[in-house]
Amino acid sequence: MPLTKEFTYETVGAGGKREKGKIEATNETAAAVQLRAQGLVPLSISANTSVLQKELKIPGFSGRTTLKDLSVFSRQFATMSAAGMSLLRTLAVMEDQTEKASLKKAIGDVRLDVEGGMPLSAAMARHDRVFPTLMVAMVKSGETGGFLDDALERIAGSFEKDAALRGKIKSALTYPVMVLAFSVVMIAAVLIFIVPIFEKMFRDLGGKLPLPTQIIVSASSTIAWSGPLTAAVVIVLVTIFKSQLRRRPKFRLFVDKVKLKLPVFGPLFTKIAISRFSRNLGTLLSVGIPVMQALSVVGATTGNAVVAGVAEDMQLSVREGRTMSAPLSKHPVFPRMVAQMMEVGEESGQISQMLGKIADFYDREVDDAAEALTAALEPIMVLFMGALIGGMVVCLYLPMFSVYQNIQGVE
Repeated sequence: MPLTKEFTYETVGAGGKREKGKIEATNETAAAVQLRAQGLVPLSISANTSVLQKELKIPGFSGRTTLKDLSVFSRQFATMSAAGMSLLRTLAVMEDQTEKASLKKAIGDVRLDVEGGMPLSAAMARHDRVFPTLMVAMVKSGETGGFLDDALERIAGSFEKDAALRGKIKSALTYPVMVLAFSVVMIAAVLIFIVPIFEKMFRDLGGKLPLPTQIIVSASSTIAWSGPLTAAVVIVLVTIFKSQLRRRPKFRLFVDKVKLKLPVFGPLFTKIAISRFSRNLGTLLSVGIPVMQALSVVGATTGNAVVAGVAEDMQLSVREGRTMSAPLSKHPVFPRMVAQMMEVGEESGQISQMLGKIADFYDREVDDAAEALTAALEPIMVLFMGALIGGMVVCLYLPMFSVYQNIQGVE
């Protein structure tokens, strides 16, 4: 006889009243069957686990769903849907074979909601931390138009290209980040292990230390508490900065404007923003989503407040009966070429295809910019690290010259 487990559930009764309780069953599906037999519609069912059975979760490393996970999910979903499998059967299979914990739970909740009569897009919208707004909008369009498998294929392609774009940026920034981290480790090692040896030697020899050497010696003697304090201050400042970005739109707009105008990274951030905007908008329009809704979704998912403001101006232009491309000439973030290509796409009735070509063009531009950035940063970081370590060595050896002069004076 199969072993039963205890599940906690939340249901809706015939009168719309929500109820919570516990039930024993072999699995979640069996629990849902029992609840439906009682005339209840399951909203959520989760297994109860003891403290020893609970999975240890570390903040920031709790199995966050990535674009790669979503692209694989969308591709597999589209394949099974095109093969004629029912929606509930497809969701059950996806839930069973998905390894990422957060995505697995979300799929399970979506399956239960769909089983209770909720549309797939509405069920996915309840998990906005797992399924992006762009994905929900395209699934809703696919449901309405009867081409869900095609919409999911387009979602998968869009996420794969976006993931590849982010991968290129990460690879371009990996080298300077590694050099910076190595420099911090080297400085800490010198302050902890090397400087105390020199400090003892200087104390034995006597004499007054030069100011640069005094600074390094003081840093070495206080690193036990100043190091953790500095790390804590940095973490607090980063946390406050992120919270302000979320809560204050004007501050977010200011930061994003600064990002786009940075000397070295600004052009790269601009090309990434244009590529993401063009691809997302073209993908939404290609599945038949209305222009106003597509611009609203793109504005919310672009990741840059400056580009989101451009999307709002484009919505206003369409509302007034003008073209989408009309406001682009007023925004310096979009080159004239983008506005011209969008204008041609609107006139020819192939705006989604033209947006795809713009995105492909800027993807190649991002490739070139990332390679140029890596090539430019390598010598700069090497010089930076050499100057940093070399400067510390010179500061440590400065007292040697005064000691030598004192010895010569004695002679």
